[in-house]
Amino acid sequence: MMRRRQLLLATACLWALSCAPLFRASTPDGLLRVGLNKNKLNREALAAAKVERQHDSRRLRAAGADEVPLIDYLNTQYFGVVGIGTPPQNFTVIFDTGSSNLWIPSSKCYFSIACYFHHRYRSGKSSTYKADGEACEITYGSGSISGFFSKDNVLVGDLVVKSQKFIETTREPSFSFILGKFDGILGLGYPEISVGKAPPIWQNMKEQKLLKDDVFSFWLNRNPDASSGGELVFGGVDPKHFKGNHTYVPVSRKGYWQFNMGDLLIDGHSTGFCAKGCAAIADSGTSLLAGPTAIVAQVNHAIGAEGIISTECKEVVSQYGEMILNLLIAQTNPQKVCSQIGLCMFDGIHSVSEGIESVVGKENLGSDVMCSACQMAVVWIENQLRENKTKEIILQYANQLCERLPSPNGESTVSCHQISKMPNLAFTIADKTFTLTPEQYIVKLDQGGQTVCISGFMAFDIPPPRGPIWILGGVFMGAYHTVFDFGKDRIGFAKSA
Repeated sequence: MMRRRQLLLATACLWALSCAPLFRASTPDGLLRVGLNKNKLNREALAAAKVERQHDSRRLRAAGADEVPLIDYLNTQYFGVVGIGTPPQNFTVIFDTGSSNLWIPSSKCYFSIACYFHHRYRSGKSSTYKADGEACEITYGSGSISGFFSKDNVLVGDLVVKSQKFIETTREPSFSFILGKFDGILGLGYPEISVGKAPPIWQNMKEQKLLKDDVFSFWLNRNPDASSGGELVFGGVDPKHFKGNHTYVPVSRKGYWQFNMGDLLIDGHSTGFCAKGCAAIADSGTSLLAGPTAIVAQVNHAIGAEGIISTECKEVVSQYGEMILNLLIAQTNPQKVCSQIGLCMFDGIHSVSEGIESVVGKENLGSDVMCSACQMAVVWIENQLRENKTKEIILQYANQLCERLPSPNGESTVSCHQISKMPNLAFTIADKTFTLTPEQYIVKLDQGGQTVCISGFMAFDIPPPRGPIWILGGVFMGAYHTVFDFGKDRIGFAKSA
């Protein structure tokens, strides 16, 4: 178990990546393909399962399409090579739709160890470099970077984007940046979340009329034995990457690629929390599926995932579970249940901290942990009431979900031998269901001949009014080819081929 936890809790992967000059080949369909190889992992090379970001502070060819192949990093990260400057200096970058800036290490980075483990940009060797100098800083879930802005040409496939504003980092203090075999990040989000108002690279592609269509699309190859990790296509889509037609949903809020989704179903049964709708973000830079703890706990229970027991959650169920049940039976607004029993100061509309007569005593009022546990219990109990379960079964179910709450870092392990017995899960998007099989939502990690399986779901709570939010990362985008249409501000999903 300790060995497994060490695998899960680490934050980077020691991968060998060749940064040799790019090989380019034109094909009859007009797409430009850049071939990259994927090295197999071994015990000595493996330092971790992922580089993950778990919060929303990441700053709240005319002839055809251009493609950038991706390397699959533990089935959790995808990256490729771009060139910056004239002549181009090659850098390995993560293509991240959850941020909007391009950054790479600077030759002026002297005091961060991470810079010495990666390729560094040397402005003096580029004839197209333009100085800017504005200082900046970006915070990610896995660490922060700081540096200054510069401008230069960026080569993506065979597309040359002129005078792209990017960040030369001079500080990368996070341990994940030291071990990660990517040099930097190329953000593909909207300009609204771009630090320093630097236009994302797709915006400059559009303004410089480099693209046939104002879209880019991701095909993530989830086959661990395949040499290709997938392709990122600028200016169009490759019909060989998907089956059937795309279902499109409008972007509901620019910044991240955010849209509205509906319920998550376990074997066709509602999990309740998003039955009336939730927000979702398609994020190529996030490895797993991140969503409200109340739903993730239900998923973990259904698939037999092992989480850390929450004492507070079990206490709420044991002490107040029957009271919650009776209030729901009495048709009390679910949003107001926890405030009525005195565990929350907010009833879904306004604060109730003043003038409230607490059932359980004012000393318990407003405890964040107890309030969160109560709100989860309400969701679980209400969901079971719809199934006409008895009081004993409902409270027992809620208590079991408490035991399935994810670990603090979000990972939960499952038995690899039980995958075939696990239920299908489905997201509701644009009134259509997008099913994930156990083989798609369970991530397998190999180490020294031993396979470790983890749930593709992790807890991520964003309170109203911005939340609750789902982050559909690599697990979902691997199953569904994803089109990011910035011309029409919409996102499309189709089964991956």
